[in-house]
Order: sequence, then C-alpha cells, then structure tokens
Amino acid sequence: MSTGVEQDAILLDAEKDLSNQFNAVLGATIAVCIVFLFVSIYFENFLAPFVEEEENSTTEYTPLWDRYKKNYQTDLENGTVLEKGPYSLMETANEWNSTHVFVEYELPETEGGAGVTNDAKISLAYWLPKVPEGVKVPVIAEFGPYFQEPSVQTPTIEVPGSWLGQMIIDQILPHGYAFAQVSVTGTGRSNHCMDLMGTAEQLGNDAAVRWLGEQNWSNGNVGLIGKSYDGSTPWQAAMFGNEHDYLKTIVPISGLIGVKELMWRNGSSEARAPFMHNGVYGSYGLDGDEEDYQNVCPDYVIGPGTGVSTYLLGSEVFGDYWAERYFLDRVLENYQGSVYLIQGMHDWNVDPHMAVPTMNALIDAGIEAKGLFGQWDHDYPDRPQQLFERSDMGGRGGEAFPEMIRYDWMQDLLEWFEYYLQERGPQPGLWIEVQDNYGDWRVEFNRYPPADTTEWIASLGDELSNVGGSLTILPDASSGPVWETEPLTETLRVAGTPRLHVDVTTATVGGQLYALMEDCYEGTCIHVGHAIMDLRYHAGGDQIQTWTPIFETINAKMEFFPLDAMIAEGHTIRISLASTGEDYLPASTSSIVTIQEGDTSTLQLDIISENLEERRYFKPPACTHELCVSV
Repeated sequence: MSTGVEQDAILLDAEKDLSNQFNAVLGATIAVCIVFLFVSIYFENFLAPFVEEEENSTTEYTPLWDRYKKNYQTDLENGTVLEKGPYSLMETANEWNSTHVFVEYELPETEGGAGVTNDAKISLAYWLPKVPEGVKVPVIAEFGPYFQEPSVQTPTIEVPGSWLGQMIIDQILPHGYAFAQVSVTGTGRSNHCMDLMGTAEQLGNDAAVRWLGEQNWSNGNVGLIGKSYDGSTPWQAAMFGNEHDYLKTIVPISGLIGVKELMWRNGSSEARAPFMHNGVYGSYGLDGDEEDYQNVCPDYVIGPGTGVSTYLLGSEVFGDYWAERYFLDRVLENYQGSVYLIQGMHDWNVDPHMAVPTMNALIDAGIEAKGLFGQWDHDYPDRPQQLFERSDMGGRGGEAFPEMIRYDWMQDLLEWFEYYLQERGPQPGLWIEVQDNYGDWRVEFNRYPPADTTEWIASLGDELSNVGGSLTILPDASSGPVWETEPLTETLRVAGTPRLHVDVTTATVGGQLYALMEDCYEGTCIHVGHAIMDLRYHAGGDQIQTWTPIFETINAKMEFFPLDAMIAEGHTIRISLASTGEDYLPASTSSIVTIQEGDTSTLQLDIISENLEERRYFKPPACTHELCVSV
C-alpha cells in the first residue's frame, strides 16, 4: 500500500503529464490555426475576384451589347431564360395545375346586360409557384377575348395559352412569379356583352387587376403582358391610375392605344373598319345559352353603326363611342407604373403608329419606358418560324431576317419583371432598341423618333422629278403621278414618320390620296413606306375641313406610317400617288384630285447620323435555327 506522500507524488506526476499534454495540444491547435489563417488569407486573395464575380452574377446582368457572347439557346421555336428558376409549379386538382375563379364587379346600369342584373363577373385562371410558406409572389397576367373561344386553340381558360402563357409558366414562373389568364367581358365564361374595349371591359379589367393584387399569396405587384387585342388590355388597365397601386408594369405587344386609331388613318378607312370588330367579336357573348340575357348591351347596336357612319360621314352619330375607347390620354394622365413597349415596324394589323410617337409621349409624361421596335410583322420578336413566314422581301421586313429574331427576349422580360415586380436587380435600360430595314440594331437613348435628326426636303417637280403618270388622280385608283430623285450622293438613314405635304385641287369636297415611297436601284424598287389621307382631314387631326372645290387649293399634310430605313448612296427615292392602296377602302366622298407641283409640295424625311458616338449599334445573339442557317 502506498503512503500519503507517495500518493501525492503520483498525483503530482499525473498533473504534470496532463499539463504537458494540454500544452502540446494547445500548441498544436494554435499552430494549425496560424497555418489555416495564412492559408485562408492566401486563398481569400486568390479567390477574391472569382467570389466577387459569382456574387455579381446574381445581381448584375450582361449588358445588351455583350449578350451575343452569352450561351443563349438559339435554335428553338422561341427564346428562353439563361437560368431556370428554383421553384416548381404548384399542383392543383386539374391536369393543368390551374385554379379558376370568378371576380365580381359593379357595372353601371347604362351598360345594360349584367349591369342591369347586378351580376357582372370576370372569368380568371391562375398558376402559382411552389414557394416556401409565407413567401408572396407578384403576378404576370394576360387579359384577352380568346380563351375558350372557337377562333383559337385554347379549349378553356384553365389551359395555358400556347402563344404566350405556356412560355411564361415554363420560363418565368420558376423564378417566383404567379401567372394569370383573364377573359374580358362577354368572352369565355365572363358575362355581359363583348364590349369591344369599352367601359364595361375596362372596369372588368381593373377589377381583375385589383383581385390579383389583393390575394394572400400575392405581394401586391401586378404586371400585364399580351399581343394584339391582348396587348390593348394593358393600356386599358393603366388608365385607372391604380388607386391601390397594384399595376406596376405593362408590356403591350402590338397593342391598341385606341380602337378608332386601329382602323382609320388620317381619316381614311381600312377595308375592315366599318364592321370588323363588332362583326367578328360581337357574337362571343351571344352563344345561345341561358345567360345570354346578361350579355346584351347597347354597344351591339352602337358599334356597327358607329363604324359605318364614320366611313360615310367622317364622324360618329352616337356621341362618344371612339372617345370611350381611346386609352393613351388617360394613361398619360393617371398611370404611375412602367411600360415596356414592343412593336413590329411592318405590322399590317396594328400599325406602328400605335407605338411611334407613343414612346415619346410616355417619356414626356415622366413614365419609365423602354421600347423594342423590330422589322417584323404582327408577331413576337423571338419566333423564327412566324417571322420567316410573315417577313416578305421587297422592303417588307425580309431583308432584316434573321437578324430580327431576339432569342434574348425572354431573358429580357425576366430582367424587366425582376426589377418592377420583385424590386430586385439593377434597373433595365430605359431606352429604345430599334432595327432598320437591313437588320442593324441600335439604341436610341432618349426618345424615338430621336431628337437629333436633321430634315431632308425634296420638292415635287424639282428634286423629285416627274417620271410618269398624270397629275390628275381618278377615284378608281387607275391613275396617278410618279416622281423620282437623282441617285443619292450619300446614304440616308430615315427614322420616324416622314411627311408628304402636297397642294391639290378637287372636283368635290372629298377625295383621297395614297402615297407610296420606294427605294429604287438598277430598275428594282422596294417598299420603304406608305401614307393615306381622306382629304376631308387634309389639315391633319380629327377635324373635318371644308373648301371650295375646283377653285381653292388645299395643302394635304400626309404623314407616313413610322419606319426606320436606310436608303443607300447611289439609290433613288420614288414617290407614287393614287386614290387608294394597301388594304384601304376608296373614299366615301370620291373625287377627281389634281396635284400641283412646287415649293409647297414637299417630301420631308428625318435623317439620323451614323456617328457611333451618337448611335450605339449592337448585335443580338445569332439565330442558329434551321430556318436561319438556310438563309
């Protein structure tokens, strides 16, 4: 047995051993920490640029002029985003994972139909991303008359539209967005009459926007997008100014700023104008079911009557039908959100004067706006098949194919919505991307048409020499004069809306002029632009003018449809006049028109500089679709 002293010695030795072990461990630990510190500092310095680049990649986007360097998918039928979002589509009870609701709203009794029964309702379907509990998401919506209608392939509103809806669900919803489709009044399962963009439709659209912004899954931010009719409904919704501040942005694609503006130009009537819309769409709400009594309203009578009276008399006989259906003035006055305006410069359906100079009006009103104006027809900017089929050669857009195809467009949309609906990421460039008739893309940074143009003027009978045709124009479009310049000594880049001011006398108070401008070279001429005018509106604007036929000369201030075209050095400019052309009707007040040449009969072009310091040119990602590589 050990004595107490021996035990104490043993304990002391044990304590020393433990102390030595502890010191050794502590020393080793400190040594490891020091080494790790030095290694960390080294790798921090080494990796810093890469870490910074990775962090920036989530908050910064590739500049427009560098996008062609990115790995966009450029051989598909439409554009895609660069990176798929983290969220999947939330499942619902139906195979399309949608949810359908009716949104009730109030209509004045004067609207008839559901306004009288006090049972107005809008049919709406929506899709949600599967996000963590408590996370609220913004809504992107498309409003239109085509869901569940026989003219399209969407059998019910619960099915994503193949033209836009499915792509938004596939590409943008996974980044944390809801998507909705809304049937406007009198279409699909929405009741009341098909009001053709009138008060009832406008109120229904506003009610749907407010409903989308007020849901418990919504962050309160709503954006509207659509093409053609569906590109007109965003303008309608923006008129209200959104007292609840839900509508943050709109993306009208070839949409209407007004119904009359679609079918009349300088007082002249498109062939479809007197009857088209109410004739085509008017049957949507009257489909033979038991709810038809809620779908009848005075506009079914007033609409066609207004179209016919406007063509025959130059005015409407029922009061304010057109004023009710003009949207832009109320947007400029009330709207507080942003606009991404997209337009084809060869759109035969919704002409480009809906976008030009609308762009400048938005800017002047203090509305944050971006424009995308390409040489396509009535199409989206990222669909090679449609753009190929509907871009004719001869100055009708074909010369710009395939450069017109914007495979970066879906990514561009995402970046736009990220900023204005998610309030994250840098602000997109508030500029206008415009393509000329030979396919070159550039940025106009302040407005379009740009403010820094110079005016090029040529007089009929002087710089524009008469090369054929009589100065007397018959109402049957069988005759008319032709003028042509000498070969140009320098290339002209024309932007905006050319003007043709021409002195005329008429046999009656009436008549019409159609002007065609062409680019000619070595016997071949291609379309540059055209203009049309009912001479009752010769001063411009909406006011009918009077004059003394035969004896009094009037100056017809014609304005061409907007264009962006290059006319090369050595080419000539040709102007031809007739009584009608394109898809316009003969004047209802037909008359023999005689042209007078001279200093007050002039062609006026707005010319932009090619100086790279003033113009920023860029290349979009190159199309590798089979249609593109075969050209």
